[in-house]
Amino acid sequence: MKKIALALSLVCLAGIANADEKPASLLEACQTDVKGDKKEEWKREPKAESSVTQHHLNAGGKSFDYTATAGTLVIRDDDDKPIANIGYIAYTRRDTKDLAQRPIMFAFNGGPGSSSLWLHMGVLGPKRVVVGDPTPTPPAPYKTVDNEYGVLDKADLVMIDPVGTGLSRAVCDKKDEDFWGVDPDIDSVSRFIAQYVSDNNRWTSPKYLLGESYGTTRSAAIVDWLRSRRSLAFNGLVLVSVATDIEAIFAGLPGNERPYAAYLPAYAAVGWYHHMIPGQPAALEPFLQEVRTYASGPFTAALLKGDALTDAERDAVAEQVHKYTGLSPEYVKAANLRIAEIAFAHELLKSRRLTIGRLDGRFAGPTQDPLEKFADYDPQSAAISAAFTAAFQDWYHVDLKFGQGKTYRATNFAIGDKWKWTHKPIDAPGEQPVVNSGVDLAQALVQDANLKVLVLNGYYDLATPFSATEYMMAHLGLPPGTSSRIQMKYYEAGHMMYVHPGSIKKMKADVDAFIDSTH
Repeated sequence: MKKIALALSLVCLAGIANADEKPASLLEACQTDVKGDKKEEWKREPKAESSVTQHHLNAGGKSFDYTATAGTLVIRDDDDKPIANIGYIAYTRRDTKDLAQRPIMFAFNGGPGSSSLWLHMGVLGPKRVVVGDPTPTPPAPYKTVDNEYGVLDKADLVMIDPVGTGLSRAVCDKKDEDFWGVDPDIDSVSRFIAQYVSDNNRWTSPKYLLGESYGTTRSAAIVDWLRSRRSLAFNGLVLVSVATDIEAIFAGLPGNERPYAAYLPAYAAVGWYHHMIPGQPAALEPFLQEVRTYASGPFTAALLKGDALTDAERDAVAEQVHKYTGLSPEYVKAANLRIAEIAFAHELLKSRRLTIGRLDGRFAGPTQDPLEKFADYDPQSAAISAAFTAAFQDWYHVDLKFGQGKTYRATNFAIGDKWKWTHKPIDAPGEQPVVNSGVDLAQALVQDANLKVLVLNGYYDLATPFSATEYMMAHLGLPPGTSSRIQMKYYEAGHMMYVHPGSIKKMKADVDAFIDSTH
């Protein structure tokens, strides 16, 4: 099954009773043994570790001091047995006088298998890496600046790395693989949030959750898990590049017709950006509205006919798709009208021997093999990944003084390969074979009248297309009036809209307004 895209050293010894004592490894930490003839049992538990550093932000007219805590937090099961040591980085304003009035945001990326460094260094954290857009970033030395678009002026921030990413690892009798599935991942990250809230006296603070990509799958379920299991409520949920209904964006599953119509408006947007549309429309949004109508009407009807579609009908649909995307009618018919996003990324500019980005269709790079059916790499990922990773590792090890001697997994590809996609929503009678956490989100919205949702969409995102998100948000099955608590925002960028200078400014304004209106 195709996957959606794409802190433990002893730098700070304050939390250790004896600085000269070397702590047991995480695997040793929960073992029992015998000592001498008395067969006396001993047991040592894994310890939370942290490095606390002080910093100052001065950018965009903002000037304030903040504390950074890079560390790990031990989460426990219902019997208080340690199960994982989860890495995080927390930022808190030093001038806060009343924690009850200060919002706090928890955030993570997706994958599954991605650490949180992308949101961290791209938009939310106090430091931001400067990358090319939509062109490749120049080689090192990379440029990192104080981030005037981060959230720290509005809310404290906790960036979370799920088990198997960053420095997060299973402990005791658990293995990392035990957490590599929809439900154990939801459970472990939820436990982290509840534990952090308790440890740092933030129960009465306004709380926000932000996830990107598969992080939206996770966060839509977490709000319901924490509400149901811990009576912990969020003021707001921010969904960045949505993937709550995985089947709706997984092209290629036999018998699953939904993605192809849901993708069509996004294909049209990318074709429009590259001036591939016959009779190029002057404005994007009126054009997209026309494509939305066609995709949900005649195009969906044609897909539902399947093999019963006549040759004349197929020709007519192929011609219309050509007019809306720039793909040739012959290619559309050869694909049986069903074009996966990685096929579109390979085909749209093939005549120029260019591949476009799946994460951001504005990016284009040389095609390695024009005879391939699918794109063999993502030009956007290739253009920015090294800069993001280098900037984060430098900030993490040098400035935050944490993680030396450990391997920080920016992306753990083994997780995606082994991921278990089944999901059982709370109170649901059965298990979903492929997760749709929109069910969880709907239950949270119905049972928590204060919860509000902000949805951020990039027009040129082919991994989690805006048009598929519109479909997902329209199919939550909400009672009348409830959907008014969901806001949709759009950006002239892709999956990581914050790499686009104009969009990061708009994203900052949209998130600020959302926080201001919900506490």
